[in-house]
Amino acid sequence: MPMTLTASQPDLSSPTAQLLTPQERATARHVVAASFLAWMLDACDFFLVLFTLDNVAHSFNTSLESVLLAPTLTLMTRPIGAYLCGRAADTYGRKPVMIITILVYSVIEVLSAFSPTLWVFLVLRTLFGIALGGEWGVGTSLIMESVPASWRGTASGILQAGYPAGYLLASILFLTLPVVGWRGLFILGGSAVFSALYIWLRVPESPDWLARQKASASPTQKHQGLWPIVRQNAALCVFAITLMTGFNFMSHGSQDLYPKVFLALERHIPPPSITLIVVLYNVAAIAGGLFFGVLSQRIGRQYAIALAALLTIPLLPLWTLPQSAFWLAVGAMCIQFCIQGAWGVVPAYLSELSPASIRATFPGLAYQCGNLLAASNALLQTEIGRVLGRGLAPALMLTVGLAALAVLVLTLLNAKLHPQRAS
Repeated sequence: MPMTLTASQPDLSSPTAQLLTPQERATARHVVAASFLAWMLDACDFFLVLFTLDNVAHSFNTSLESVLLAPTLTLMTRPIGAYLCGRAADTYGRKPVMIITILVYSVIEVLSAFSPTLWVFLVLRTLFGIALGGEWGVGTSLIMESVPASWRGTASGILQAGYPAGYLLASILFLTLPVVGWRGLFILGGSAVFSALYIWLRVPESPDWLARQKASASPTQKHQGLWPIVRQNAALCVFAITLMTGFNFMSHGSQDLYPKVFLALERHIPPPSITLIVVLYNVAAIAGGLFFGVLSQRIGRQYAIALAALLTIPLLPLWTLPQSAFWLAVGAMCIQFCIQGAWGVVPAYLSELSPASIRATFPGLAYQCGNLLAASNALLQTEIGRVLGRGLAPALMLTVGLAALAVLVLTLLNAKLHPQRAS
């Protein structure tokens, strides 16, 4: 079945920066800021769990392996959240669903701090995954439908920069662990509720969604459900999920085992140097997302993604083979600039591919299904390293390199099949 890529184009192409009033420009900026803030705080809450796994295990007098179920369950339930929150946002509006989603994950984060047992903690982190999975897709649709077309690439880069920014924020908050403990960190994570207040006060509903709601009220406009649209766009759905699987293997493959396993255990880099390297490559990731997001406005979404993926491949040896902390830092910064640079284009790219009536569902569900399929990354890299017997460096290069190659091929193939989407 051929891909149907025209459903979303008319209403996503209409806004023009030249016609914006000062008030409309201010509103667009509030939408961008609110979406970035929500995604940053969402990511921060997730990384706080990863940073405090051993502390949580000690508190509950259990093994680290048992607590590792928490991030695993969070990742597994993210597609559920993408579907439920996306469908709700497509039906009831982006703004109310985004506010509710942020409130839910903020409350769960605080409740996690008061977990009396490990099982309560695991249940709460499972529920947190639903809210975590739902926020990105809803935020993406809100921002892409609310800003002018000429802002979309930049807004995409800013939104996606929220993920490494959340990583950075979690790293900074982690420094307070000796003072507040892991439970105190989770209570601090609940401050994400203020982003919901910001959205409620300063962010309007998506004008595109409002226009489609008005049109659907017309007796001549027939409402179409999710699954008929999916069947009509089956090839597009397969393409998007496959592409996002490659994206998630690039991201998780370059981050999950790199600091604590590769740098610490294999390269014997001291903890202060590891912290500095992590900070530096997250700053580079933010810069990469912004750079390629802006670039996509000039050369097209698919070519910007393909360029970032292509540049990742020759950087793999610099990222893993050096022995010194300096060159490892340089390699990590370069590769995260490119990998997260490609990610910086994703919100705009998936939104513009999505059928309009499921724009809050399609990008988030494709992203989270790809994330679920890439969840085996850490186990896969560990096994490759064991089989090859040369440590993690070959495994890191192999998984990230193949993922980058897959992203490169898929985006160029789609650009060739649908050149109108590459311009």
